[in-house]
Amino acid sequence: MNAHKSIILTTFFTCFSLQLFLTSAIASDVLSVKNIGMELARDIASKAVMVCRKQGYQVSAVVVDRNGNIRAALRDDLASRFTLQIAEEKANAAILSGISSGEFRKSRGDIRPELNHIDGLIILEGGLLISAGGYRIGAVGVSGAPGGDKDEICARKALENVEERLEFATE
Repeated sequence: MNAHKSIILTTFFTCFSLQLFLTSAIASDVLSVKNIGMELARDIASKAVMVCRKQGYQVSAVVVDRNGNIRAALRDDLASRFTLQIAEEKANAAILSGISSGEFRKSRGDIRPELNHIDGLIILEGGLLISAGGYRIGAVGVSGAPGGDKDEICARKALENVEERLEFATE
């Protein structure tokens, strides 16, 4: 009788373990992620362009989501068309590295030339991460000011402008 109970218990625990394994495998098939919304992306891009304009710079600002997809792109009236591409690539560098594009540039000088050959990336100052409620939801890139440090200042001021929205974001 003990052998019979042992077989039944073993079978029960094996089935239970298999059910837990299958449930956890199925649960990860659908993910819930936080991402930047269009309105917030638009407001960040607009503010970055306006901050730089007040300083006399004609720039473009591009906001990408957590996957590097463009959510908003604005080019000031007299900014070169190439500034849009550069701003996007700066934002993508921040997404790739998980830090500002300027920090990434400083910390990875050893491979910077190679990284600049990757389509969609440029390792220059001017790209900052956007986080809300503890989640990385995107990045903003700015290009066109005379120096990446100035681009980054415009991006940072734009993020400061929406800081409260980011801090209390729930959905």
